[in-house]
Amino acid sequence: MSGQARVAMRVDGSRSTGAYHPMWNWFGYDEPNYTYTKDGVKLLGDLAAASGTPPHIRTHNLLTSGDGEAALKWGSTNAYTEDADGNPVYDWTIMDRIFDAYVQTGTVPFVQVGFTPEALSDDPGPYRHSWSLDDTYSTIMTGWAAPPNDLRKWHDLVKAWAEHLVERYGRETVATWPWECWNEPDGHYWTGSIPQYCEMFAATVRAVKAVLPEGRVGGPHTCGAHDNPKAQTFLRGVLDYVVEHELPIDFIAFHAKGQPKLKNGEVCMGLAKHLLDIRGNLEIIAEYPSLTHLPVIIGESDPEGCAACSARVHPQNAYRNGPLYGSYVVENMVRTYELSRNAGIHIEGAVTWAFMFDGQPWYDGFRDLATNGVGKAVLNAFRLLGKLDGEWIEATSDGALPLDRILDQGVRQAPDVNCVATRDAGGISVLVWNYHDDNVVTPDHAAAIELTVTGLPDGALTVSEFRMDADHGNSFGAWQAMGSPQDPSPAQIAELEAASRLPCIEERSMDAADGTLRLTTTLPRQGVGLFRIDF
Repeated sequence: MSGQARVAMRVDGSRSTGAYHPMWNWFGYDEPNYTYTKDGVKLLGDLAAASGTPPHIRTHNLLTSGDGEAALKWGSTNAYTEDADGNPVYDWTIMDRIFDAYVQTGTVPFVQVGFTPEALSDDPGPYRHSWSLDDTYSTIMTGWAAPPNDLRKWHDLVKAWAEHLVERYGRETVATWPWECWNEPDGHYWTGSIPQYCEMFAATVRAVKAVLPEGRVGGPHTCGAHDNPKAQTFLRGVLDYVVEHELPIDFIAFHAKGQPKLKNGEVCMGLAKHLLDIRGNLEIIAEYPSLTHLPVIIGESDPEGCAACSARVHPQNAYRNGPLYGSYVVENMVRTYELSRNAGIHIEGAVTWAFMFDGQPWYDGFRDLATNGVGKAVLNAFRLLGKLDGEWIEATSDGALPLDRILDQGVRQAPDVNCVATRDAGGISVLVWNYHDDNVVTPDHAAAIELTVTGLPDGALTVSEFRMDADHGNSFGAWQAMGSPQDPSPAQIAELEAASRLPCIEERSMDAADGTLRLTTTLPRQGVGLFRIDF
């Protein structure tokens, strides 16, 4: 159509710009007891199948006391209790169900040490919180968030846990699992002070290293640093302690979140705030020259802060069901690589805090990757990212926005119509996207892309084009088209499953004349595509 922008992209397959690593391939959730449900195991398998690299999985509540029943923002393993004389009693039954699911599905635990077992908590109030869909975070700080009242017992618990994992899964396997201490101690997950956290952190590091000297332990998983003095103070306090006490940590972890809002009744994403959180934390780490060699893991990196807040109650979260979530993930991840390069600090992983919720309405707008076992469009964004491999190669787009403009303004005026590319032994993958913060999509918002790829071997090549947009790989769109049933029939569920898969919209054989291919496509707003050129 006449209103569509024409965008020229160029990829040079002969010009490497550095090794690629799948920073995006990390996921997490509050509720560990969803892990071993039927739909939880299915989703773990889907994540493992998304790329050739096993995903890392991070969960809260692995040491929380309780009966093992899952609930929103809650979970438990009852791994630690005490007998009548105050002696520790360890029970790994529920923990084993969780970690068995990880190992059997080919995923890698990112082992979170937390939270405080009831027997080690001196909080006089209730131990378990009572979260509901319209609650605020102030309601969740109950006994589980208190500092352990005996650091020797805490150390011994962590040590016994590590020993059990080694015995059950083997040292060679467990030594590859990163460990970390707690979650957002500057926020609603910790009622203690910075010194109390540092002492617990040090006890945790010592316990893990006593069993796995080669193991990797880090933290502190503080909140986003942009315009957040409390997070800034807490992170600096922990890093001061690490330097002063020469605590042998192996990575530094923090969180980053965006801030979607409603504008004229439609969702407007807050990408700039998300990226500024990342940059702000990297700037704080840069204040500690002795630590900048350590990799960073962004323990939660999301469009906003509450996965268990339904869009039915919080309409600004309505981005979650359809393709906007997927295009946001791609935009944010690629810009996170850019922030990492600019800072000279390696970001090893960026955790998407989204999994699944059992027993919730279909497409209720939780921040999840699947609903009732059916993958959402965002899952296909990760499948597209999973087709990148090998080395980054030079890629440019005349529809790309400068990072500085996005940090200053977000993507609120012109869209970011952009690309990145990698080359591996078998071919080249070119990822393209058309992103805007505003969830307003018309046919004129589509981009007519002309892609030129050079540096190819001469001769016949196979070109496959994959797509995630409103009409492709979008089970939510299929659900709406069938009338949004809350009790879909088996035939309808099968239709939704088919719509949830990542489609190849075209595959053809082409000849590269003088090592060059010219490809065209039309990419809708909030769409993500990938050209795979197999040699």
